[in-house]
Amino acid sequence: MAFRCQRDSYAREFTTTVVSCRPAELHTEGSNGKKEVLSGFQVVLEDTLLFPEGGGQPDDRGTINDISVLRVTRRGTQADHFTQTPLTPGTEVQVRVDWERRFDHMQQHSGQHLITAVADDLFGLKTTSWELGRLRSVIELDSPSVTAEQVAAIERSVNEKIRDRLPVNVRELSLDDPEVEQVRGRGLPDDHAGPIRVVTIKSVDSNMCCGTHVSNLSDLQVIKILGTEKGKKNKTNLIFLAGNRVLKWMERSHGTEKALTALLKCGAEDHVEAVKKLQNSSKLLQKNNLNLLRDLAVHIAHSLRNSPDWGGVITLHRKDGDSEFMNIIANEVGSEETLLFLTVGDEKGAGLFLLAGPAEAVETLGPRVAEVLEGKGAGKKGRFQGKATKMSRRAEKGLYLLCRLLLAEHLALKVKEQSGSW
Repeated sequence: MAFRCQRDSYAREFTTTVVSCRPAELHTEGSNGKKEVLSGFQVVLEDTLLFPEGGGQPDDRGTINDISVLRVTRRGTQADHFTQTPLTPGTEVQVRVDWERRFDHMQQHSGQHLITAVADDLFGLKTTSWELGRLRSVIELDSPSVTAEQVAAIERSVNEKIRDRLPVNVRELSLDDPEVEQVRGRGLPDDHAGPIRVVTIKSVDSNMCCGTHVSNLSDLQVIKILGTEKGKKNKTNLIFLAGNRVLKWMERSHGTEKALTALLKCGAEDHVEAVKKLQNSSKLLQKNNLNLLRDLAVHIAHSLRNSPDWGGVITLHRKDGDSEFMNIIANEVGSEETLLFLTVGDEKGAGLFLLAGPAEAVETLGPRVAEVLEGKGAGKKGRFQGKATKMSRRAEKGLYLLCRLLLAEHLALKVKEQSGSW
């Protein structure tokens, strides 16, 4: 039996009865992108207005007696509605669908049927799968490439059919009906039961489908094919928008165009050229800045060596620098009697650090410095560098004293070794 949402895709609310309600959990993704497990109930109704996920179409959202339904899934001939509030079996309830979401899905799904049929009819391009995405929809075509001319022809044809106001109707056929063999489809699910539902666009296409659809192509308003992308295994993905999504896309695009016009101080037709000029200018500035930073690193290294305070442990922090900046200083200094502790980045936040000097001292001290700065790093041959999350801890007295102690131990050991060699 077809659900009420399949028998009348335009129905927005109706009354039915609760059949069962059992405890359940819903695995979902929170607003922060992390997976969550929600406790609640799986509610089964005598009939439902809320479409369960299937046929490439996502499930509906809506309410049962003003209780939010967070997920709808099909289980055989039943639909499970996940809620966080229990509902008493035998109770009569009012079901309402989120109409904006539903109508969007109807437009995209019927749009897919239309594009699929036209692509096959015009160029023999077969659809192997499709995805109704949150912002755009994708049809996977069984071809390694689709030309721009083919895309334009498909878009032209589907919009002509929309303007012709072709009707879309839904029928149910028994499994043994000879007409089933003439209907396009990609097979039935393993747990399918009952008659086969067939969606027909007059004089264009007949297709097995469980989804919700418009009753006339005029409700699609317009279809815009955004282009193609390379798919998997010699397939091509065709990206499209239908109906209200085209209007929203135009609104976003117009808003972006207005913002760019204000920022770039030129008309929309000159945006690309203006951005290219800015990119070239930015690359030149970055190159000049890098050269200046390198010269500064050499100057700082020479200043450190010529300083009356030269020797022991040298610490230096600079906000605007990078790994190359620190390594240039270390290369120019190049002393076995000095331990360099260099840092760059936000003085109170995250940044980079470099420890350079006697190999034994650096090997021992490097991991301990990383731990104090709550970062991580690696090194060899007298260098240890990495990332830090707590740069504010670089000036702690304990860390400085530890550096001095390890350096002193190294130098004392070196003198002892030299004395023994005599």
